[in-house]
Amino acid sequence: METTTKIPIYTRTASIFICVIAFVFILQVSREIMIPIVYATIIAILLNPFVTFLIRKKIRKEVAISIAVFLTISVVLAIAVMLYTRIEMFTESYPQLKEKFNATSKELIRWASRNLNVHQWQIKAWMTDSQASAINEFAVMKSLTEVGRLFVVIMLLPVYLFMILYYKPLLLEFTYRLFRAKHHDAVVEVLTNTKQIIQSYLVGLFFEFIIMAILHTGGLLMLGIEYAIVLGVLGAVLNIIPYIGGVTATALAMVIAFVTKDSLTYPILVLILYILIQFVDNNFIIPRIVASRVHINALVSVIVVIIGGAIWGISGMFLSIPLTAIVKVICDHIEPLKPWGFLLGNVVPTASKFSFIRRRTMVVSASS
Repeated sequence: METTTKIPIYTRTASIFICVIAFVFILQVSREIMIPIVYATIIAILLNPFVTFLIRKKIRKEVAISIAVFLTISVVLAIAVMLYTRIEMFTESYPQLKEKFNATSKELIRWASRNLNVHQWQIKAWMTDSQASAINEFAVMKSLTEVGRLFVVIMLLPVYLFMILYYKPLLLEFTYRLFRAKHHDAVVEVLTNTKQIIQSYLVGLFFEFIIMAILHTGGLLMLGIEYAIVLGVLGAVLNIIPYIGGVTATALAMVIAFVTKDSLTYPILVLILYILIQFVDNNFIIPRIVASRVHINALVSVIVVIIGGAIWGISGMFLSIPLTAIVKVICDHIEPLKPWGFLLGNVVPTASKFSFIRRRTMVVSASS
């Protein structure tokens, strides 16, 4: 006669926390390996319909995949060349910008010394020490590390992309065989929903990028800000990074307006412009074009973006939302995990089974 042992809840909770910590540690250690693979997988899902279309036109599988990968690389390189040419125009004006920035810095130092009762040499010494520590700790070490990681991702991405597209039947069959026959329908549904979510999310993200680039560039051109096209496209790129990217783009545009214009009115106008654009983006563009495709609530989005940034940096912030959407799909199809899928979703119930707590609290407060 078999006997089942019930595991106490504190033991199960401790086991879950240990597994989560171990999983996060593995992700942190293997970031150089996992980030290119995850990027390649997402792009492969996006390119899969195009590859399938080419194969149906009697093009060999290897050639069809090569065409898709080549076109993807060509589009990325075209965008990079366009940004490089615009940034090159920006660097040609660097001496003038540097002169204006130095003059502005001197004015700020005199203002701070006059209003804060601090000698100018103390402020200059503090600024020199801060610049030196930033160069030594950030620019030299961290920047080179990030550039090296980015180079590795760029070099490995086409290889992974080609292999994932080529071995797609093998990977799907492997996933299919991992589960028993009674779970095969659920596995197929999870894979189908995952593919649809990633494809629709990336398409929505692309349309958001186009709209934001037009809004940023048009607004800056109307204000007469220099390098409006560079700042507009760069602002749209940074806006892809949820929550933090918009703040960075706003700060960058304000700095350029402050340095290139003689009046403080322009940085304030740029701030107002970016606030209005962010309002439109958060209340109209994202809910209708992006967020409606992943079905993740805003609270979870903020949390996973912060966690993703802590684990994988900028790549983690970008990948956090689509990966969380995949986790939600999995949770929605596994009975014990359905409450977690509900927690991740954006469906807010109008009434809760625990609403009696609120009523009881109201009664107690009224009686007292």
